[in-house]
Amino acid sequence: MPTGGSVLRKKFKKLIEEKGLPDVVFHSLRHTSVTYKLKLNGGDVKAVQGDSGHAQVDMVTNVYSHIIDEDRKKNAQLFEEAFYGKKDLDPQLHAQEEERKVAVPEGIDPGVLAKVLANPETAALPASLAKTMGGQ
Repeated sequence: MPTGGSVLRKKFKKLIEEKGLPDVVFHSLRHTSVTYKLKLNGGDVKAVQGDSGHAQVDMVTNVYSHIIDEDRKKNAQLFEEAFYGKKDLDPQLHAQEEERKVAVPEGIDPGVLAKVLANPETAALPASLAKTMGGQ
């Protein structure tokens, strides 16, 4: 039998309280999922639209354009720096600015991880999980 939305909301609220998680509405998990997917796949809107169940790709681009715009702005900045600075146009050669080093677990793409953690919304989730798990 189908479960009513109020039942899910109550159970979700209870879980948040029991685990000391940030107080968010259930629908925010959908937004977080779409945001992660856009960052992880480099902005492949059509793939995310299919996974998220949005009927139209316009819905994804309208709601999540700020995620895509971040990558577009970075690309424009790299191009401008390379063009006017007469640098090598390979952005990978210039991506070696190391403010701090972090050990990345095996099997994780460091570039994708950096993109995900650059977004404040997505960066808060691992911190919250770590707090819930007692820093394990």
